[in-house]
Order: sequence, then C-alpha cells, then structure tokens
Amino acid sequence: MSNASQNLPDDPAFLKAMIAALQAENAKMSATLQAHGQLIQTLRLRIAKLKKQVFGKSSEKIEREIQQLELALEDLLIAASENSTRSIDEADEVAASTDAQKQTVTRRRPRVSDKAVRERKELDPGSCCPACGGELRLVGEDVSEILDMIAAQMKVIEVARLKKSCRCCEKMVQLPAPSRPIPGSMAGAGLLAYILVSKFDDHLPLYRLNEIFARMGVDIPDSTLVDWCGRAMRVLQPLIERIETAIMGSDLLHADDTPIRVLDRSRRDKGLGKGVKKGRIWTYVRDQRPWAGAAPPGAVYYFAPDWKEEHVHHHLRQASGILQADGYKGYGKLYEPDTEGQSRFREASCWAHWRRDFHDIWKSNKSEIACEALDRIGALYDIEREIAGQPADIRLATRQKQSKPKVIALRAWAEAQLARIPGKGDLAQAFRYGLSRWSSFCLFLEDGRVAIDNNAAERALRPIGVGRKNWLFAGADTGAETLARAMTIIETAKMNGLDPQAYLADVLDRIHDHKINRLDELLPWNWAPVIATCAEAA
Repeated sequence: MSNASQNLPDDPAFLKAMIAALQAENAKMSATLQAHGQLIQTLRLRIAKLKKQVFGKSSEKIEREIQQLELALEDLLIAASENSTRSIDEADEVAASTDAQKQTVTRRRPRVSDKAVRERKELDPGSCCPACGGELRLVGEDVSEILDMIAAQMKVIEVARLKKSCRCCEKMVQLPAPSRPIPGSMAGAGLLAYILVSKFDDHLPLYRLNEIFARMGVDIPDSTLVDWCGRAMRVLQPLIERIETAIMGSDLLHADDTPIRVLDRSRRDKGLGKGVKKGRIWTYVRDQRPWAGAAPPGAVYYFAPDWKEEHVHHHLRQASGILQADGYKGYGKLYEPDTEGQSRFREASCWAHWRRDFHDIWKSNKSEIACEALDRIGALYDIEREIAGQPADIRLATRQKQSKPKVIALRAWAEAQLARIPGKGDLAQAFRYGLSRWSSFCLFLEDGRVAIDNNAAERALRPIGVGRKNWLFAGADTGAETLARAMTIIETAKMNGLDPQAYLADVLDRIHDHKINRLDELLPWNWAPVIATCAEAA
C-alpha cells in the first residue's frame, strides 16, 4: 500500500469531499486541455490564412489545409458550446492568458438585414394590477429579439379561371391563362429558381434535391428535375447571350481557366476511371469597381473539351483591348502585331502569379533571394491597397510616383541576381519568367484601369473548385456547357449585389410577358423587382 493511501482519513464525509474536489479539479483540467486544443487549432488556421494573404494562392494544398483546419475547428467549437458554461468560461480564461495572440472566444451578434421579415409578439399583463386590482397604465416596454427560421415548403397554386356568360348576348367570357416559366409544366418560377441555384451555385446534385423535396411532401423524379433545368436554361438563354455580348465587348478583360472532369460518353464502357476526360472552363471577367469605372461587373463562362488555343481565339474573336491573364501560350497570337504593326490585345501580366513562384521557392528551401523578391513585390501591393476604388487618373498618378521607382529597382535587382545564381534552377526560372514579360508586367504603370494581378478571374473560378468536390465530374460536354451558361447569369447577378434566387424567380416569372425590345431591363445590372417598379410608378 502506498504512503498516500496510508495517509487518507477514515472519515467518510471527508473522503467524499476530497473526491468531489478532485473531480472538480479534473473537470477544470479537462476544460483547460480542451481550450488549449481549440486555441492551437485556431492559431494554425490563422497562420494558414495569413500565409495565403501574404503569398497569395500558392497551391491547392494550402487551400485543402485551410478547409481541413476550418472543419476541425468547427467541430471543436461545437463541442465546446455543448459543454457547461463553466467549461466555456475556462476556455475564455486560457485563451485570454495566452501572450502569443491574446485571443478570446468572441461571439458576434448576428446581423439582420432590414429586408428580413419581422413579427411582433406582445406580452400584455392585462388592465388590472394582480396585487391590488387597480387599473394599469402603459409606461414603456422592454423589447428583445429572437432570430427564427420559417422552413421552406412546397405550395400548390390553383389557378381557377372562371367562365361567365353574358345575360344579354350570351357571350362566354374567360380570362386567358397566365403564362408559365415553362409552357405546359407544373413548375413555378420560385421552384425553378431554387432548383437552378441549388444545382449550379450551391452544387447540390439533383438526387439530393429529390430527397429534400420528398421531405416537403412532393416527389419530383430526377428525370423531371433534369427536364426542368434544361428548359429553364433555354428560357434564360436570351439574357445569357446579352450578358456575353456586353462583357466580351469590354476593352479590358480578365481571363483564366481551370480543369473540369467530364464523363466521356464514347468511353463509358471502360469504367468510371477511364471513362472520364479532362475539359476546361474559361472565364472572362469585366470588373471596373477597383478604378470606379461606370460599366457594371460581370463574368462569362465557356466550356471547352480540351486546352487548345483555338478555343480562346473563338471566345475572343470579336474582342480587343487589354487582356489580363496568366502565361498560357494560347494567348500568344492575340498579342502579336499584324502587318500594320497593330495588336488586337495588349498583354497585362499578373504579379500575383509571379509572386507565387517565389513563394514556392521560399517555402521549399527558405531562399533569402526569394524572400527579398516577396518583400519587393509586397511593397507594390501595399501601394495598391491604398488606391483601391480610386479613379483611374488618381491610381495612375500614385503608381507613377510611388510604384514605378520600386518596379525599376526590382528589375535591376532581378537582373543582378539572375547573373549570379545557377541558370537551371527554379529561382533563375522564376526570374526569367518575369523579365521575359517585363513590358506586360509594367502595363499597370501606364494605365490606371489595369489591375496589378488577375485575381478577379481567379475569384470567378472559385465556384468551380467548390463544385468539383460535390459533383466530381460533369455528365457530358453538353452538361458542362449548361454549367457554364448557368454560372454566367448566376455569378453576374452575385457580382451586382443580387440574391440570385430572387433574381431568377422574378425573371422567370416575367420574361415571357416582357417585350422583346425591352429585354435589357431584366439584365442583372438593370433589374428591379416588380414591387419596386410598381412603387416607383405610383
């Protein structure tokens, strides 16, 4: 028997008190350990995000790491919330005592839009005093808010067209049937908008929508959902074409592409692994908001079955001006001068892309030269943050005064480094990439409209990356083309500050009765809901 056991008292009450104290101390230590684990995950997530902010989107590996950390942190936070209030308080104390970040567990109050539906419930004590029976008079009120949700539900709208006959001439009178988004279909505009946004923006497969609708009491077969999606997209096609015409007519475009797996019907008997091919989704973005331009923002998406340059040339067949893109060779002929010495496009290179090369080198071997390159490029981004949203002339003046000397010094430094490092290494290759495109990297110093990087196009392609995790591959080339058209109208609506579901529901409800020569009124940057339009007319 140990000495500790020999020194225990014989009093049962005292022993119970000791056990209770030990249990309390054990619970406190468990809460502390949990808080420490939560804090470690939070700090790891912050470090990953800070790396991304400093060095840009360096690789999909960092993106996956951030997503995994966010999921892990989310689980920890839910578990902490499930524990007692004392455990949460312990987590607060531990987090607050950490000198490294002094991070506390904060809970921001939800922000509720003015457009949210409000319902008032009054708790009235009555007109008589419960103590003496005297008459009560109102002196004020205490108001608190509870945020609740009205679950989505299906609604069947019965359209009854009454038939009436004239007592004098016996003429039959009946109002015509209202137009439907899909003629002859049972689908309403709100339901179609929900399906389109769920599939093409939230990336829910149709079989999951079938399960969701079944819980609402409606069984809509997958084949019917497919048909509704296709026919709704045909209804929206005139608007999509107008968006394409407007965006692709811009003289300043961002361009980028990303791979997408597509089911190859010609090889479907080979199995899932061999029956899938790799296609590309291209996006072309007009975004004048960084320089306070007048044209509304928008994005156009195209699918191509491969990475051949002919697709890019077809997309841009009627466009000209400035093209900001990566170093894809397919753009090369667009920058070449014609017989008269004129080029259809001027090339604007992406500094974030070049910076990414140096970051990958710095991450792999902690190169001091790569680190200095990052610092020099980072100084240019510091200037860009100060002029974001300013008119083009102010941006140009600031760049000429502050950025141009740094760019000139950067080139001289890069050439000096290239002369003294091994010519076949990754670092030399990174320097040559920028120096060989120097005029295109300097175009932002000549035109205040030009961005320092191509992040506008990269942001436009992020939904494709999210979708790939859900649907893995598109059903066929035609399915990928439909995806591209749907993203064109949905992402353009989002860029213009619209709720895509509300926008599509209203457009699908009105488009058949809208005059064809006024169809531009339904474009995302011109659209106004019917209620707002009626209010203005009144």
